[in-house]
Amino acid sequence: MRILVDADACPNVIKEILQRAALRLKLETTFVANKNLTVPYSPYLNTLRVGQGFDVVDETIARMAQPGDLVITADIPLAAKIIEAGATGLNPRGELYTKENIAGRLTMRNMLDELRSTGVSTGGPAPLSLADRNAFANQLDRFLSAVLRDDR
Repeated sequence: MRILVDADACPNVIKEILQRAALRLKLETTFVANKNLTVPYSPYLNTLRVGQGFDVVDETIARMAQPGDLVITADIPLAAKIIEAGATGLNPRGELYTKENIAGRLTMRNMLDELRSTGVSTGGPAPLSLADRNAFANQLDRFLSAVLRDDR
């Protein structure tokens, strides 16, 4: 099991939580972005810089994702792809993407995208709150605890 991070849009505080978890649990964690990133030196923390372009990071993560991996992303279409590959998705607000909920989330995302294309202002996500950060950290901990317990 490894963690793949859609790092371009991932808030720094979430990256820090992931780095601490990777170091504590000795889990391979790769931050994928189309810009240079810096992470503390560790055999468990990696960065992968990909080229510029629409969805290059997402396509790279989709190709890399394997069954059992955890992918951190707020991108619903990417989450759908990685779930199809047998991985699990977790967004920076602590919501798991699963086989049971991804179709509904993708439908809602597509509907909002259509509304935006007609000029309707749908607003954006609220800034990441302390409650969101805590929800992410708690969900990450629950997920990793369950996976690591099952691996023993």
